[in-house]
Amino acid sequence: MSSAIEKGVDGKHPTDETDQVRELDHDEYDPIGTAILVGIYFLILVALWIFMYFIEFLGNGPTVTGVLLTVVGLA
Repeated sequence: MSSAIEKGVDGKHPTDETDQVRELDHDEYDPIGTAILVGIYFLILVALWIFMYFIEFLGNGPTVTGVLLTVVGLA
């Protein structure tokens, strides 16, 4: 990889961009943005679960099955 960086666009002449390249070790990599996205997705999942449990199923039967059996029974 370093040989590709040291050579220029045409592959023959070196460039001055070699001091701008920085490699990250495992200790330096901190995926805080990924952790935030996973947390947001988890909160959405919990909110949808609460909606499904308290609004759809609490005190009612499964509405999709009831509608499906009614439609199949009419056919």
